[in-house]
Amino acid sequence: MSADTIQDARRQIEICNACRYCEGYCAVFPAMTRQKAFADGDITQLANLCHNCRGCYYACQYTEPHEFALNLPKALAEVRQDSWQDFAWPPQFGKAFHTSGVAITVLIVLCFSLLFALSRTVMPVGGEGFYATLSHSMMVAIFMPAFLLPLGSLAISLRRYWQHVNGGRLTMTAVKAAFVDAGRMKNLSGGHGEGCNFEDEDRFTKLRKIGHQLTMWGFLLCFAATSSGTILHYGFDIKAPYSLISLPKLFGVTGGIMLTLGTLKLAWLKTNADRNLGDTRVWGGEMAFVLLLCAVAVTGLGLYAATGSTLVPALLATHLGTVLAFFLLMPFSKMAHGFYRLTALIADKTR
Repeated sequence: MSADTIQDARRQIEICNACRYCEGYCAVFPAMTRQKAFADGDITQLANLCHNCRGCYYACQYTEPHEFALNLPKALAEVRQDSWQDFAWPPQFGKAFHTSGVAITVLIVLCFSLLFALSRTVMPVGGEGFYATLSHSMMVAIFMPAFLLPLGSLAISLRRYWQHVNGGRLTMTAVKAAFVDAGRMKNLSGGHGEGCNFEDEDRFTKLRKIGHQLTMWGFLLCFAATSSGTILHYGFDIKAPYSLISLPKLFGVTGGIMLTLGTLKLAWLKTNADRNLGDTRVWGGEMAFVLLLCAVAVTGLGLYAATGSTLVPALLATHLGTVLAFFLLMPFSKMAHGFYRLTALIADKTR
């Protein structure tokens, strides 16, 4: 992490800690008031507790043109982004995505979509539904390592983070409390429960919280659809395609709709918010990832709608390409923020 970035964040945090006007806004400020001096690990922990709602900036009397020139959301966003890059494993991938996230995302999606499209011409397939286009064994051979390896990478990254911030000894009480706060999106509710003013100084709304909740629960439902399909396939020998009233379809269609609406809402809010209150270096990469997640949902819904038509091979190749890109980029892209913030909440609860 840049020493200048850490030092500027420390300067601003010390001023905020003396003022304490924003004490009830989010988890950052109560955590800040527990100490008077801040090591590098403390700054990193506070940065990852921050959800960039920007309420503290709009309430602050020390922003420009005041000589203190505070911009705490931006300072913490830069520290947070640097921490994700530095703790990422392998570190080279983290640095590459940090500087060229959009190009990497587009290139991976196009390459894998083309690869899946060409695979039909060189490999025999058999089965019903999507398996008539790409065999079940081939899907498992490709996606199992593509799912497990990024999770392993994230585990290494989070362990590095935990050691850096001196997270302490894990307790089930702390873990449970952190999951409750994360599930409720407590830190996106604002200090008075009115929501945040992420996109407008004078307008408090819960739109960002709703967008995050739709995205999170939509993603979890899509994951539940895949998991239930796996259980049906291997546990009960019930193979795809599944009917609309089956668990995979009920979870998948509902989750796909929620994920689409959530990511579109987040993308719209991002275009309306002040870029200078976040890390401007990675605005494009963050937007690319939100749209990639949206593309996963849209192509999945489109694939289901096109079942039985001649569009299935092309749509399946595109959908699998976006899904594979999503998994492979998970430890290095904006998706990592969910894991880091949950870990930061757990570390906060242990204290």
